[in-house]
Parts: sequence; structure tokens; C-alpha cells
Amino acid sequence: MTSTVVKNRTEQKFLPVILDSLRVDTILEFDLYIKVSNELVLYRSANLPFTEKTRHKLLDNRVDRLYVTFENKAKYQRYIEANLDKILVDPAVQEDKKAAVLYDTSTNLVKDVLANPTYGENIKRSSNLVANTVEYILKGREAFLSLLKITSFDYYTYTHSVNVCTFSIALAQQMGMTDEQFLNELGLGALLHDVGKSRISDRIINKRSSLTPIEFEIMKKHPKWGIDILTETSMVPETCYYPILQHHERGDRRGYPTGLSLDEMHLYSKIVAITDSFDAMTTDRVYQKAIDTYPALRTMFALKGAYDERLLRTFVELMSPTGLLDV
Repeated sequence: MTSTVVKNRTEQKFLPVILDSLRVDTILEFDLYIKVSNELVLYRSANLPFTEKTRHKLLDNRVDRLYVTFENKAKYQRYIEANLDKILVDPAVQEDKKAAVLYDTSTNLVKDVLANPTYGENIKRSSNLVANTVEYILKGREAFLSLLKITSFDYYTYTHSVNVCTFSIALAQQMGMTDEQFLNELGLGALLHDVGKSRISDRIINKRSSLTPIEFEIMKKHPKWGIDILTETSMVPETCYYPILQHHERGDRRGYPTGLSLDEMHLYSKIVAITDSFDAMTTDRVYQKAIDTYPALRTMFALKGAYDERLLRTFVELMSPTGLLDV
């Protein structure tokens, strides 16, 4: 193996890559680096096939993680998205690694969507990713628990969007809903539910103190802005609009933007209202520390009539095999 030491790149950032995410006999359009004596060295140049021999040589040397430069991040992301269905069904890949690849791919994709939400290709990529997420979660509880273990507990719009998508699909499955069209529409609406925040300044999104009344009125516009943005693409099924527009509605009519009752909310919206609230409460935010799972669920149950109680009880069952006993 001929290696070229990376010189004069102390400022260069690298993205870690799980070895199992690289498919044998595929052409990689990006350079691969490995860590040798705490230095990153070029291991394999772009446009060379990644072979079984290459993989075994790395495993023999106990290398299970490689690196790509941030310059090649987009190429790596597209490569993973193109091969994600194969990775998720590969029996040779451990469940925790499958979950890590799916979660990292999802968060990176949502970053692209928020940066350019009207770009049709990003919406198409989102639909494909949700379809892979549905297939993975339908495998059973172990798959969901693997995702849950690596869920980020620091709140960012992109990680929050992925968490809400994951929880929503899993909750629907727990309710006995296995129709893939239903789950794909729900999942896409959940993944894109906060896309309207792309129109809100970072100063408001990342503010470390409570929002002023004017700032809160701006924030309350993001559900409608999300619909406006996605309507421009003409690539999102209209049923996906419901959780985007209604995820802040509450059954006691205290939500926004319309003040709907539970009977007036779409089923997708009732599901995402629960998962959105739960994730917001259980992740660290710039102005609020996270609370644990069961205190969060108790708080949600205490808001009588705000959430669909049948869905909320099922969500508790999803989060713990002990059911409602601890709530």
C-alpha cells in the first residue's frame, strides 16, 4: 500500500466513514484516508474500485473507520444514499452500524434540505431516504431501539427532524399501521415538518433566552411557510402537508396556526404533534435543558385533551416495555 502523508492540512476537517458503509465492487468518487500514528494519510484514491481484498486487508489491520475530506462530503453522501438499501439489509453489517449509517445519512440530508428547500432533487432524495427508513423500522423493535440508542440529544433543527421522523414511523407501526404508502407519507411529512424554519433567521432559531412576543409571532409562521416552500416544488403529496401545517396544533385549541381541535386534525398531524413535543422536551436546547423520557411523558399526559390519548398511550408502550406503569 502506497500512502501519501497529508501535509499542510492541519486546518482540513475530515468526515469519519464506517467501513461497513462501503460496498464491495463499487467505484468510489472520493479519496479515502486512514489514521496512522494519529496522522491522516491517503489510503485509496478516488475512482478506484473498492474490492473484497481491500476490505479484508483493512479488517486484518483492525481498521473499521476511514475518513473523507469535507470537500468530498457531498460525493460520499450521494454514494451512501445510492447504496443505503443494500447496507440496511446486509446481514454482515451489525445492527448498530446500520442504524448509525441511516441516522448520519438522514441528518446530513436534512441539512441539505434546509439549505435549499425548494430544490426538487432534495425532496426526491428525502422521499427515497424515508422509504429506506420505513423498510428498516418495519424489520422490528430491535431496529427502532438501535436508532434510539444513537439519537442525538442535542437539539438542532436537522437532528430534531430526523428524530421526529423516526419516532413517527415507529409510533404508527406500534399502532399496527403497516401500509407502506401511509408510513412513507407520514415519514416524509415528519421529516420536513420544520422546513419553514429555513425562512427564520438564525438569531431567532438559536436565541439563548425566551423569544419576545414579536419573535414568537415570527416563529409561529413556520408551519405555513413550510407549505409555501414545498408547494413550489410540486413534488410532495398533499397528504404530507398536514403534519407540516398542524404539528403545533393541540386538541384543546391552544395550538397554532389555526387553533384546531383533535377532531379537526389529520391523523398524521396527531402523531407528529406527539413526537415533535416529546423530542423537543427530551433534547438539550440553547435555552432549556432536556428532561428525561418519563417526566416528559407525564407532562404530556397532564395536558388533558392536548394530544390524542390513544396515540400517546401507544407512544409510552413504544418507548418502554413496561407500558404506562411508570407514567
